[in-house]
This record gives sequence, C-alpha cells and structure tokens, in this order.
Amino acid sequence: MPRWLIQLNEHVPIRYAALCLAVLAAAWGVWAWLAHGSALALGGALAGTALTAVGINDLRQPSRAVLRNYPVIGHLRYLLEFIRPEIRQYFIEGDAEAAPFSRQQRSLVYQRAKGEPDKRPFGTQMDVGQAGYEWINHSLAPTTLASHDFRVVIGAGGSSCTQPYSASIFNISAMSFGALSANAILALNAGARLGHFAHDTGEGSISRYHREPGGDLIWEIGSGYFGCRTDDGQFDADAFARNARTPQVRMIELKLSQGAKPGHGGVLPGPKVTPEIAEARGVLVGQDCVSPARHSAFSTPVEMVRFIERLRQLSGGKPVGIKLCIGHPWEWFALAKAMYETGLWPDFIVVDGAEGGTGAAPLEFTDHVGAPLQEGLLLVHNTLVGLNQRHRVKIGCAGKVISAFDIARMMALGADWCNSARGFMFALGCIQAQSCHTGHCPTGVTSQDPSRQRALAVPDKTQRVLRYHQNTLRALKELVQAAGLTHPNEISADHIVRRLSGFEVKRLSNLLVYLAPGEILAAEQGERPWRHAAFEQYWHRASPHAFSPTTDA
Repeated sequence: MPRWLIQLNEHVPIRYAALCLAVLAAAWGVWAWLAHGSALALGGALAGTALTAVGINDLRQPSRAVLRNYPVIGHLRYLLEFIRPEIRQYFIEGDAEAAPFSRQQRSLVYQRAKGEPDKRPFGTQMDVGQAGYEWINHSLAPTTLASHDFRVVIGAGGSSCTQPYSASIFNISAMSFGALSANAILALNAGARLGHFAHDTGEGSISRYHREPGGDLIWEIGSGYFGCRTDDGQFDADAFARNARTPQVRMIELKLSQGAKPGHGGVLPGPKVTPEIAEARGVLVGQDCVSPARHSAFSTPVEMVRFIERLRQLSGGKPVGIKLCIGHPWEWFALAKAMYETGLWPDFIVVDGAEGGTGAAPLEFTDHVGAPLQEGLLLVHNTLVGLNQRHRVKIGCAGKVISAFDIARMMALGADWCNSARGFMFALGCIQAQSCHTGHCPTGVTSQDPSRQRALAVPDKTQRVLRYHQNTLRALKELVQAAGLTHPNEISADHIVRRLSGFEVKRLSNLLVYLAPGEILAAEQGERPWRHAAFEQYWHRASPHAFSPTTDA
C-alpha cells in the first residue's frame, strides 16, 4: 500500500470510503436533478440516498461487527460468503474433492439417470498407489448372465411371515414426505413401480403421493408412530393394521435409529405441518409433530422382539424388520440374545451407517455419533453367523451407496441388499446445494414451496429414477460376470482387495474378522477363544431383558 494512502488512512479511515462515496453520490444527484432535471441524476440521488441509509444503519446495528467497521462495503463479504459453495463447486474444487459426494460420483449418477454414456477415456483418474484404494479381483473364466434383475427373498427365514417379498438388491432408502417434496415422492415411487424395486417411506408414513403411482413400499415406523398413532402419540394397532394390510405395502420396517442422527429425536414445528403432512402422519394441522428419541411401545429387547411379532401378525404376515445405526455393542448383543432366546426373529435388519443422512442434523451427530457402515454391518453379520442363525435374517444396508462397486463392497461385508437415498436424490436432479433444511432447494427436491416444486417435472424425473436403478444394476452385472460369479450375493471378502501402503495390499478377508458359523455359541461355552474384541468384552454383559449392560465382568 502506498505511504500516502497509509497516512491518509490514519486520519480518514478508508473503510468508510464506500459510505462517503454514497453520501457524495446522493448530494451530487440531488444537485444535478434540481439544476438540470436529469433522470440519470435522479437515479443517482436515489441510489446514493439508499446506500447512505444502509451505511448509517450499519453503523448503528449491534449484531455484526464487520458492518459497524465497514459500512456498506461490508455487505460484499456476506454476499461472497453466501455464494462461496457454488463458486467452489463450479470453479475451484477437483472432480474427486467435494464432500460428501465428489463431482465424479455425482456425474456418474447424472449420466446413468439421463441415459448418457458413463464410460471414461484415458484410464483411471484415481491414484491406485494410494493407501485405501480398493478393487475387486476378476476371473480368467468370466460368467455370462442373462439378466441384471438381481433379487433377494425376504421373509422366508422361518418366521411367522406368510407373505415373503422378492426385493431388488438396490432400493430407495428412507426419505419422508415433508423432507422431500410431493413431486419428488411421486417420481421416486413411479420409478420404483416401473423398475420393480422398493421405495422406503421414511418415518413420515404413507402419503397420498406414495400411494398414487402404486410402487412397492417399505413402510417405516419410527418412534412417533406416524400413520399408526393415537392422539397422545402412542402406538395404535388398528390404524397400523389398516395401513399395513394394503397391497402396496410389502414390508414393515421398525426404525430404532438412523445414521444421520442416531439417538436423537426430532420436531417438525407446527407451522410446517401442512394439511397433507398432517393427513399422512395422523397429526393435527399446525401442531408440533414430535419424534421422541426412543420408542414407547417397548422398553427391553424382549419386549421389542415381541412387538415385531405383533406387527407381523397385525400386517397379515408381511415381512417385518428393524433399522438401526449401531451404537453401544452391548445393546445390539442384547437384541440378538432376545431374538435367540425367544425364537422371535425379524425378517430383516437394515444397518444404517453414520455416513448416511439426507436431512439436517446437529453437526456433532453428523460427524461424531454412530458406527460407520462397514463396522456396523460387519458386527451385525458376524453376530448372526456366530449364533448360527444367519439364514433366518436378511441384511440390508444404507450409507453413501452410489455405484455398482459400492454395492459389491457391501455384499462382501455381509449385506444381502443395499438402499440408497442421496443417489436417487441425484437422479432426481439434486445438485448437492446442501440447502435441504432451508426450504430453498434450487431443484425442488426437498422444498415444500409449490413454485420450487414445480421445477421438478414428474414424468421426466420418473424415467431418470428408473434409468439410474437399471444402469447401476447393469454395471453390477458386469462386475459379477468379471469376477466369475452368478449373483452379487456370491461376492465375499475374498474378492475385495485394499491397499494398505505403497508396497502392501490385503484382501478384506485378511483385514477384517469374520466369525465362523456357531462361533459365538462355542466361545460362550469355553470351547474356543473369542476372536473379536467386542464380543469378548461385551457379549457376557448383554441381557435380553435390558438395554443397559450388566455389572458382571
């Protein structure tokens, strides 16, 4: 900075320059207008007066120090801060840098959803020598498969289920009406109907927009019991039976926790409870809609598995399961013990990873609460295998599943099928603006503003949802064929390799602990040592009659 400017700043702070110029512009404009009657002068006078008023208000307001020190010009700082995410996304960040999903990941979904070529020229852009890089081993004897319509039968594990469901191995994860717009729900469900895959309602229950297209539904029941609640928020068996027995509902999912904010309840403020949301959830218009942090229908693991059986009977024998993000390992062990001791098994368990989440959540919960999907999924899989009961329960999973390789990797960890939420949001046109909770979604996916929703054309987005699902499964089919297999469920931890350093790689089967069938039962009897630290430390402290651990060592 020139010396003279530094000296001038000591007497007349330059930070007031914008305000001074505004005052001068107002004065000149008034003089020129009075002298010559010029329209330009009048415009200058009005603009200068308006900016002067803004500057005076900036000096007087108490909440923003930047504006008090930099009147008028300080607003530029807030404008740049407001558009910073867009500037960074479109002009600065690399294809593999953005979070939670990179430009490369989003582009893959967009291309598959639009039916555009998703091939890449000139080789991989990934650093194959970097620690953490993973690949699937291929076979010298690839298979040839007739179809990419991979399915898993849920409800045939020996429970009282009488209506098993043949589900696609790739489905729409839980997103409620209210969190998503009406047009988004319509397009998702219509795409699910055309592609013969399932659409999870989220805990906001079944809205008219879920019902209209007629696609298969997984009805999620949360702690607020929306769609099956009494006036005081308790579980209503009659209301549940009415909804659960409709043909469109194929499975019922009891949500214990979710990856975005496990252990945290929620409140939809009364002003946001519109007549349509109130109709779907069974609450009053304009009244706060509360999701407690825990269920009121049961208080112990044994009570929970009995509640699951009750839901199965009330639904007419449809598959009933649970969804949870793994937290305290002894609580999951307590659930498993309750299932084993009572013989009342859920038909499925959906493991939600802490990296998941479509809605807004407190930062501490988003970043530091709950087990990531790999650890949670493997713990659930190992527990069922170790009890020699893995055949009874199908396992689904959700948490940043976007590509065919993501699905293959989850299968290797023990999943039977995968759900995706944000992947299907991208298929609808989501641009990761991360303004979902503001009501100002630029594409109308998460906004309840009718004018913003209108931007989402249901017929077009329906086809995009369908194409994303179909093209992802076609890509998975090619991976399965290359590995020499006949179904994604044959992918094991032996097929996935991970680089540990520049000179060391290992298969997941050599990195992660996989229990043998019945191993927990044998270790419990002292017939073999515990190979997994969590089981060794907490299995004996878990009780089917309480979620809290016992004091016994």
